[in-house]
Amino acid sequence: MGVEYTSVQWNRQKRFYDFALAGGVGAFLLLFGVISKLLFPLITDEILLIRAFGAAAFVLLHVILCIGPLCRLNRRFLPLLYNRRHAGVTMAFLSLVHAVLVIITYHAGGDTNPILSIFKGSPLVGSVAGVPFQPFGFIALVILMLMAATSHDFWLANLSAPVWKSLHMLVYAAYGLLVLHVTFGVLQAEVSPIYVAITALGLVIVLGLHLTAAFKEVALDRSCNDTPGNDGFVDACALADIPEKRARIICLSGERVAIFKYDGKVSAVSNVCQHQNGPLGEGRILDGCITCPWHGYQYLPDTGASPPPFVEKVPTFNVRVKRGRVFVHPKPNPPGTRAEPGVIPVEKIELQTA
Repeated sequence: MGVEYTSVQWNRQKRFYDFALAGGVGAFLLLFGVISKLLFPLITDEILLIRAFGAAAFVLLHVILCIGPLCRLNRRFLPLLYNRRHAGVTMAFLSLVHAVLVIITYHAGGDTNPILSIFKGSPLVGSVAGVPFQPFGFIALVILMLMAATSHDFWLANLSAPVWKSLHMLVYAAYGLLVLHVTFGVLQAEVSPIYVAITALGLVIVLGLHLTAAFKEVALDRSCNDTPGNDGFVDACALADIPEKRARIICLSGERVAIFKYDGKVSAVSNVCQHQNGPLGEGRILDGCITCPWHGYQYLPDTGASPPPFVEKVPTFNVRVKRGRVFVHPKPNPPGTRAEPGVIPVEKIELQTA
């Protein structure tokens, strides 16, 4: 994205991200194989590969689920969010290899259809350790493959951002199913409780990060004052509270609004990026455009419209600057509507740059 159309291909950051991703997965598989051979010298190659690819997919899923809340808690983790979909597709591929190896090893040699065998091969036996675990993994794999197949922006544009986002929120359902899959699978195959403990630790970390980030967001919303004055405008914040070419996020009528200060002006837009509902207020203004911190989608601060030839638009809000305070009208303008920026008095600019 940019003020001029430039086709974005494999830039340096993308190459580094994917190189680190592939290198990390390769190193994990190699290390897992070496340690497994040392601890379990009698393990067969088939079982080793099944466990290696399954463990790699499960660990990578934890990493993916932790990136989001980490970015909300600290901006330094934002580079991990860039091309996170590549990590998701890689994780789905690892899961698929794991599933294919399981089917070939355990379900392809009989008269029953291999897929049907997954659901029939483990009948209930009346104990916790006897709960069939493979169906959980199969259903999770279907979800992960659906997400990987619809990860491209083609599907995002045709399904719309809200629908696409709702579809990809199924990753949490897949994660829950995989926790059950791993837990019950370990109970049936292993004597040591350490594997269940490790799985529980991963679950605690994921839930803990999400809850911490959620409490931070709730505190932000509760701290906002959206009581309008006689002119209908809300006293949003002090001008000095907004960093240059960055934003202050407030809540107006139940919607988050990003107030940006730039070049002696102030503009307010919806905090929700039209690409993947990213938080625009956590980004900054680059090349005269509000730049989403997630994937770089850009919008002009006074119109909320992406520069041509892009067509994304976000709602704008009318803004006033008076006595060192920023006032915002809570009623949004239609997406792409120009709202006259609030002008910062010259003396205020001089004081801030002195």
